[in-house]
Amino acid sequence: MKKTLELILIILTCVLGAGKEAFAESVADRCAKDSLKFRGQQREYWIKVPENISPEAPLLLCLHGYGGRAHTYRTGLVDLAEEKGFAICYPQGLQDGRGKPCWKVGYPFQEDMKVDDVAFLKALVKDIQVKYGINPRNAFLSGMSNGGEMCYLVARTEPDLFAGIISIAGLTLECMPEARRNASSVPFMEVHGTADKTSYWTGDHENKYGWGAYMGVPAAISYVVAQDGCCAYSCEDITVEGHKTVILHKYLNGKKARKGTGHEAEVWLYEVRGGGHNWADKEIDVFHEMWFFMDRFMYR
Repeated sequence: MKKTLELILIILTCVLGAGKEAFAESVADRCAKDSLKFRGQQREYWIKVPENISPEAPLLLCLHGYGGRAHTYRTGLVDLAEEKGFAICYPQGLQDGRGKPCWKVGYPFQEDMKVDDVAFLKALVKDIQVKYGINPRNAFLSGMSNGGEMCYLVARTEPDLFAGIISIAGLTLECMPEARRNASSVPFMEVHGTADKTSYWTGDHENKYGWGAYMGVPAAISYVVAQDGCCAYSCEDITVEGHKTVILHKYLNGKKARKGTGHEAEVWLYEVRGGGHNWADKEIDVFHEMWFFMDRFMYR
């Protein structure tokens, strides 16, 4: 009997110890589902607009990774949106030939996908701004992994669309520089682990892993820095004691964004030494770092 009670207590401790993670509400629980008909397809998204949102409040788009689902993405970003008073949107990517939801960024196996996700995001921002009355100047784009790749692609092709772009563990395919059709600058942030085994810090120039040839992170960032015309640099160790080393590289004094009418562009690279393919939220308060970036480049 005693052993049975001890077993029950252990199980309860494990379940209750999981706390919010075990019983956390999903994006679908906390956001409203909406859709946009785009080029003959109904594109779904989930959106949260806090009450009494200010006229200057930004909109943050959050793009899931390869095979991901918008309605099960990071709910911590909803907490941040509610705390800081901004709108947040989780769009859903379409399925590729493998049946995986994704963003079309130029992977070799995406060649048969008849979708332009850059154009979709542009249409989505407009749709949200009209439906929900969000400030048209303060849209920000974020994405993790495959969503991070979309961040780099948008930075090359539609930089004037967003006040700033945030990539988590994203990479730059070697075909992306050829896609550039807009020379404007855009504030850009990247968080990346040097031991990432999916989006390698050193790149994959020979396409060993099937995602297409892509640049190492330092080279990818150098393209953004050059596009933004940054001519100053600072470096800061922001490591939290007992955690992996995190170095924040800032490239400063860039060209004014949005065809010379916006903020001076900056590029922030969070180098997580020994970090893997993840959000690095065990090393830094990444959600609030995202907010610091957004707050820095908001139009007021």
